[in-house]
Amino acid sequence: MGHHPLTRRRFLETAGLCAAASAWPGCRKTGVAVRKPNILFILADDLGYGDLGCYGQKKFRTPHIDRLAAEGMRFTQHYSGSTVCAPSRCSLLTGLHTGHAAVRGNREVQPEGQASMPRGTVTIPLVLKNAGYASGIFGKWGLGAPGSDSDPSVYFDEFFGYNCQRQAHNYYPDHLWHNREKVRLDGKTYSHDLILGAAMDFIRSCRNKPFFCYLPVTIPHASMHAPEALHGKYRRLFPDFEDRIGRYSGPDVVNPVAAFPAMMEHLDCGVGRILGLLKELGLEEDTVVIFSSDNGPHAEGGHDPEFWDSNGPFRGMKRDLYEGGIRVPFLVRWPGKIRPGSLSDHVSAFWDMMPTVCELAGIRPTENLDGISILPALTGMHQKGHEYLYWEFSERGGSQAILKGDLKAVRLSVTGNPEAETELYDLAADPGETRNVAALKPDAVRELEKLFLTARTKSMAFPLF
Repeated sequence: MGHHPLTRRRFLETAGLCAAASAWPGCRKTGVAVRKPNILFILADDLGYGDLGCYGQKKFRTPHIDRLAAEGMRFTQHYSGSTVCAPSRCSLLTGLHTGHAAVRGNREVQPEGQASMPRGTVTIPLVLKNAGYASGIFGKWGLGAPGSDSDPSVYFDEFFGYNCQRQAHNYYPDHLWHNREKVRLDGKTYSHDLILGAAMDFIRSCRNKPFFCYLPVTIPHASMHAPEALHGKYRRLFPDFEDRIGRYSGPDVVNPVAAFPAMMEHLDCGVGRILGLLKELGLEEDTVVIFSSDNGPHAEGGHDPEFWDSNGPFRGMKRDLYEGGIRVPFLVRWPGKIRPGSLSDHVSAFWDMMPTVCELAGIRPTENLDGISILPALTGMHQKGHEYLYWEFSERGGSQAILKGDLKAVRLSVTGNPEAETELYDLAADPGETRNVAALKPDAVRELEKLFLTARTKSMAFPLF
């Protein structure tokens, strides 16, 4: 059956309350009522696999984020929806990989915004709304200009932050958006603090009803802006970079290399504040907290991902379909349901989030999703695996990647050239993708090249061939 963007009508035709909702591990009976679990998804921006202590970072600490691993589950083979912002977020919210999703690249809209998802696209907040959830987004949208058919207010009950990812390059903006209202700012206020505060207010307002809080923060995307006190702390620790000037958007940055751990500490402290709020409100056991990143690390605005070992043991970074561009941290904490300190090598991806939240909420997922619920993996049950994972990226000449078992196929410069060469890597033996074994495994190459054609539908908005 062909894949295409999910419409509101198709959702209403196929969605319904699951009769066994009370059997899910997250449903807690209170009298005769069933408490559905809250879902808090924190999405960092351009944070690499190696940028957290629990994934091997040695030069700075992320203790609050690491708590999610210590008190929950850490995934070692989780993949983002794409290698840049907009298509990755589209995949996350729709349950479709980039061979089927409507957004497959960062296409800009002037004067503010990015290409829209089609009218009626079914997203996680829409699905959860039909299950009685309140929904809020706090941070960066990037999937439809203000007032468009894909304005965040179409999907979420509350929105505060940047509509446009281009404007989110500056942490000292002259405006943000609250729902459809432009909120004027003085250009001197660090936006992350306002966004975090709005998210915490939303959580407080939902303490007595289930909520989906989507927190797509802008840290550590360039520009490399950090609060001055923290930046000063790391400039003293890393003075060798004082002669560097970071230029991207907004104010220039002296020693942008040192700004990176300052931004990370600020993000980490914010995560700690949110975890503290959940405890204060008595919501810890009722809340699934997820932390991930939209793609691999960037090298913009003076950031030095090589110095920080931001992609860990992997090749590539943002805009690559090698592992460093798409393998990302993925942490899930759910006290009483997920075994503390557990580790999973289950191969999963952003498009698994739609069926997962449907199962958490006790509702039937829509048809034709590319994702598979990972709730069994989280709760220690038998987990179904993917036949394969697929990505395509419409920019920089076009690229594709497929992961099937341990074999990863990558094709570059495919736009207008469906016969582009296929590279093949055995991730079990060579996770750093240093040895192209295509010549040694011609049968595997032929099999994956057929999948490159059948795993996708054509897109007029983001054509490859």
